[in-house]
Amino acid sequence: MAAKDRPWLMRTYAGHSTAEASNALYRRNLAKGQTGLSVAFDLPTQTGYDPDHVLARGEVGRVGVPVSHLGDMRRLFEGIPLERTNTSMTINATAMWLLALYQVVAEEQGLDEAGIARLAGTTQNDIVKEYLSRGTYVFPPGPSLRLTTDTIAYTVGRMPKWNPINICSYHLQEAGATPVQEIAYAMATATAVLDAVRDSGQVPPEKMGEVVGRISFFVNAGVRFVEEMCKMRAFTRIWDTVTRERYGIEDPRQRRFRYGVQVNSLGLTEAQPENNVQRIVLEMLAVTLSKDARARAVQLPAWNEALGLPRPWDQQWSLRIQQVLAYESDLLEYPDLFDGSHVVEARVAELVEGATAEMAHIGQLGGAVAAVESGYLKAQLVASHAERRARIESGEERIVGVNCHTETEPSPLTADLDAAIMTVDPHVEARVVAAMHEWRLSRDEPRAQRALTALKAAAAGTANLMPASLECARAGVTTGEWAWALRDVFGEFRAPTGVGGAPVAVTSAPEGDAALAAVRDRAARTAAELDTGRLRLLVGKPGLDGHSNGAEQIAVRARDAGFEVVYQGIRLTPQQIAAAAVAEDVHCVGLSILSGSHAELVPDVLDLLRRAGAGDVPVVVGGIIPAADAEALRVAGVAAVFTPKDFGITQIIGRIVDEIRLANKLDPQEVPA
Repeated sequence: MAAKDRPWLMRTYAGHSTAEASNALYRRNLAKGQTGLSVAFDLPTQTGYDPDHVLARGEVGRVGVPVSHLGDMRRLFEGIPLERTNTSMTINATAMWLLALYQVVAEEQGLDEAGIARLAGTTQNDIVKEYLSRGTYVFPPGPSLRLTTDTIAYTVGRMPKWNPINICSYHLQEAGATPVQEIAYAMATATAVLDAVRDSGQVPPEKMGEVVGRISFFVNAGVRFVEEMCKMRAFTRIWDTVTRERYGIEDPRQRRFRYGVQVNSLGLTEAQPENNVQRIVLEMLAVTLSKDARARAVQLPAWNEALGLPRPWDQQWSLRIQQVLAYESDLLEYPDLFDGSHVVEARVAELVEGATAEMAHIGQLGGAVAAVESGYLKAQLVASHAERRARIESGEERIVGVNCHTETEPSPLTADLDAAIMTVDPHVEARVVAAMHEWRLSRDEPRAQRALTALKAAAAGTANLMPASLECARAGVTTGEWAWALRDVFGEFRAPTGVGGAPVAVTSAPEGDAALAAVRDRAARTAAELDTGRLRLLVGKPGLDGHSNGAEQIAVRARDAGFEVVYQGIRLTPQQIAAAAVAEDVHCVGLSILSGSHAELVPDVLDLLRRAGAGDVPVVVGGIIPAADAEALRVAGVAAVFTPKDFGITQIIGRIVDEIRLANKLDPQEVPA
């Protein structure tokens, strides 16, 4: 029997509620055969807020574990020996801070300097894609790149087995990137980071090979698994060329394209969610079939992620999918299956050519950071996403159970929807806030303040910020305090939305244009009846959820339907949204929330509108919202709730026109069949 290759690292992206609850989950997952940890942090931790901040309301422990200080990090890894654990942390703006906490916990476990040097794992630490797709940025691009650079320089010297950055194209695909864009934007980010490290003077030229050798990538794999496999081979080829020609790296081991993957989560459907299982399997094959471009680590979403937070059993199912492929099949017994394939080679060459050309264009714009600041990259992603949505709505791109083959038998998996997902105890937030206040009261306050003062001084100068961050961790500084100290020096940033530069969405099917034209006509007639130039729609994202793809597409389509759209981007308080609705005298407010905080934040917006005398303005909500929550929102006064099953954006805009007419007591319009 042929000798098998070693399987990839098997992970589950996990974390919720509290450090204690997440620790118990990690231990159970490791006992089930998971071979690495992948930590999901909650949004306040990712965006540098303590759980008692106004923007943290409703977000604590929702989409990950809250880590407010060293005590939380201790509890998160209690009983888990870090020296023998490969830990991936999905953290970006606050990556340096979480790595500092992780190192201090390792020291408390008894690791000396040599032990710290043996720590293995990854901090995602890719801030560029946060400006484009996921929205957990804090600081402007320049200072953010400095934090990334300082982390890389520190780990190369002190933690040589650690991957200090995971260039992440995963969210670019979910934001609409084509394979060419995904490759090009990821590579442009990588070169921006490597150029910054090289030019910082912190790493000697002879050490650049070690820097390149620790750069890893985190990619997305969609259901078009042949194309996705070719994309991975193209990634491998371009990375080898870039690192050899741009940075002079001679050692082929250091030029190897090292990547982990989570397969596409936002491509999972709420309709007929059992179909997501085969989607996940096909997407996993894209990153495992080709030995020469095989992922080093794989984490799979659960079948019910379009419904809500997966349960431990759902995550176990996804882990077992990996284990069956790795241990039962013969995949790992053979060399690369696609060597010599003319079909594969032609597609790879096409992707390489297209991505190389787009990389050159980004270079002409001044590089990835300049292309972020100008809005070019964001506008391109919004446009690509709009084109894909239009193809789905027209039926040109088929999604089984959504726009074709929608007939279905009742599913036993979703017979009890309230039990088919995991819910976070709503009292968790209060307990986390109380525990943090207790932590502050019990720490050495003068030492904490001295550490924060030293951090600010370092940020105002040119010193590497990791030593000052380590002292903050040891002194009991909180996540919010660390981030606010740097905000005081660096300032904050609001990224371009990309909505204004997106082209009009057109479909190849005449009925798509006809449907949009009909909604445009209804909107114009409604505006005339209300004696206003155009209907005005406020699209708002309350709280810390930075997944703005849906909000952007609604904004673009409403604009195309003749609305005046007010869209200010992500991370707004309910007070800011209500104030903008009143100031702009809008006819409808649309809220987009994917983080699970809708139960707290939407009623806040409704209440504030009523207090401001705008209670008659209809409010509609979109997001991953369980059926029971949707009913509760309607009872609270929400006019309409849209979930992932409502894939027709033009139809959603039509519903918004209907709700405006209803709220203003206008006669219903005839809607063409």
